Amino acid sequence: MTFANLDDPNITFAFSARILKNMSLSYGDTRDSLSNRMNFLAGLGIDYRDLVCAKQVHASSVRYATQEDKGRGALTYDDAIPDTDGFVTDKRNLPLAIFTADCLSIFLYDPHAPAIGMIHAGWRSSAANIAVEAVSLMQGKFNTGASGLCAWFGPAIRSCCYEVGSDFNKFFPSGLMERNNRYYLDLARINKNQLLGAGLNEENIFDSGICTSCNNNKFFSFRKEGEACGRMMSVIMLK
Repeated sequence: MTFANLDDPNITFAFSARILKNMSLSYGDTRDSLSNRMNFLAGLGIDYRDLVCAKQVHASSVRYATQEDKGRGALTYDDAIPDTDGFVTDKRNLPLAIFTADCLSIFLYDPHAPAIGMIHAGWRSSAANIAVEAVSLMQGKFNTGASGLCAWFGPAIRSCCYEVGSDFNKFFPSGLMERNNRYYLDLARINKNQLLGAGLNEENIFDSGICTSCNNNKFFSFRKEGEACGRMMSVIMLK
């Protein structure tokens, strides 16, 4: 699945759905994960052996990926880049991937540099402003102007389903919704507000609007499935 509002020959990006099965080499049933990756990415013109992948830790570390990183984590989890939850690059034919099952994937694109970013934003990473860290890195590396930067949000658990404790107020004083004395977290709203604060224009922020929990028949959801849950892939590449 991809976003209908982008028509740019210099970029390809998409997120996988449950029908394409598990994309993770470390979670869920991993026996067919490599062939699942190959089948998904072939339709995008991406060689699955070229992926740049991370050992995601729900923090705020964003890394500048270079050609030397091509293939890291593509064929084995042990070779993935450690302690990382996001990538940016200006290198062509270098596909950046992150894996989610309720967390928010954020795709970034600076058409002027050109340059791209791929972010894994769960609640901890969002509390640590990982999207802003990525924008700052793109500004430093590529002279990206925030006002011209585009962002897309992939499938994630939404405020309709993401119940949390009231103590989350200390992390997100403006990101909680209260219904019937219960609190719900809106990851997309939090990250959108952070990106707006970093200088992005609202008309350049696009949201798939998909809740992984509501649509568990189509997407993996850790909240619904627990430890055995597989992962979707979000991938972006400059061509």
